[in-house]
Amino acid sequence: MARSTSKDAQDLFNSLRSAYVATPTNLKIIDLYVCFAIFTALIQVAYMALVGSFPFNSFLSGVLSCIGTAVLAVCLRIQVNKENKEFKDLAPERAFADFVLCNLVLHLVIINFLG
Repeated sequence: MARSTSKDAQDLFNSLRSAYVATPTNLKIIDLYVCFAIFTALIQVAYMALVGSFPFNSFLSGVLSCIGTAVLAVCLRIQVNKENKEFKDLAPERAFADFVLCNLVLHLVIINFLG
């Protein structure tokens, strides 16, 4: 079995970066939003590890809100992507409306969980 080298990893990274340059701007914005949501969840987990988890339901609500929003944004990205043939008949406005409605339901559940 051939050993992978750092040159192989660099080539892979360069090919991924060059392929991502061709991604439409609206998908890049959604990707940035997903990264922000996951980063916010990681900050909450780090804060909980450092300070403690006294109101544990608040911690769970915050993390699940971030992760749920990220998952819904990934679903939006899949539906809005023009190269995806599964959702070719779905208008981007309808996909965004679904995203907003599902986020509303998610956050209503999160607020209900807080008590």
